[in-house]
Amino acid sequence: MQFRTPVPISKSISPIDYNSKIISFGSCFAVNMAEKLNYFKFENSCNPFGILFHPLAIENLIEFVVSEKEFTTSDLFFHNEQWHCFDAHSDLSNPNPNNLLSDLNATVKSMRQQMLEATHVVITYGTAWVYRNIDSNEIVANCHKVPQKQFEKELLSIEIIKESIEKTIDLIHSVNPNCNIIFTVSPVRHIKDGFVENQVSKAHLISGIHQLMSKEAKTLSYFPSYEIMMDELRDYRFYAEDMLHPSSVAIDFIWKRFKETNISEQSFLIMDEVETIQKSLSHKPFNPNSESHRKFENKLMEKISKLETQYSFMKF
Repeated sequence: MQFRTPVPISKSISPIDYNSKIISFGSCFAVNMAEKLNYFKFENSCNPFGILFHPLAIENLIEFVVSEKEFTTSDLFFHNEQWHCFDAHSDLSNPNPNNLLSDLNATVKSMRQQMLEATHVVITYGTAWVYRNIDSNEIVANCHKVPQKQFEKELLSIEIIKESIEKTIDLIHSVNPNCNIIFTVSPVRHIKDGFVENQVSKAHLISGIHQLMSKEAKTLSYFPSYEIMMDELRDYRFYAEDMLHPSSVAIDFIWKRFKETNISEQSFLIMDEVETIQKSLSHKPFNPNSESHRKFENKLMEKISKLETQYSFMKF
């Protein structure tokens, strides 16, 4: 008997392998998938400007990178004893404005180089709900716990989302025409927006993405993270304690589907080698001074040395 409804996913025509250079942008689920890529030692960079949830925030960031924007003090504001930037996550906030500016501009510079070299960009959209700063009339990437009365909440239309995604694609391809872009929608439920409102938000994101999937089909693809969570894993046992985020079991399962469809089969053996090393590194010896443990460590170092020689970017 079949106790679940598997979501059919086509295999990528340009899969990720150990020669790939990946940049991941988006919501906290983008971080979940990036952690898997990092664990298996792929060359991956995730959210240099911190977590970003909606399409306009990601579009703006990529435009900053492509245009080599230089942040100035006019882009900063002071709140709760920290300097912030509405275009970046609070992870970058700093009590010293000069340090914040330095970090923002250094990130733009390093990201541009990464964008030029990237083989794959993975974009995870979390929500279509956005906040507009009343004073500047600009939609922000992060509110930084500024009082809500200073913002107006809006739902991005499907047309605006489509236009934003189209601009994002054009920006990436303007500096890297052959870069593969993988879109996905986060399975995290944004219930603070409301149950119906969360579903409308996800529907707008999915509709906006799929209206563009026929464009430049060779470099664009969609991975159904949200659909896997809703259909294959249709049970609260696959949620974390907050009943909103996927559990570690669900993340492992979605990663497994991503691996099957978006990672080259030729990379699986190396992934197995990396996993063996990772498990060995986390092993706690009963007797660290024993002869058997010293032999175990020597063999482990040989395996690490072999992989690091083969792939210079790998560091254990």
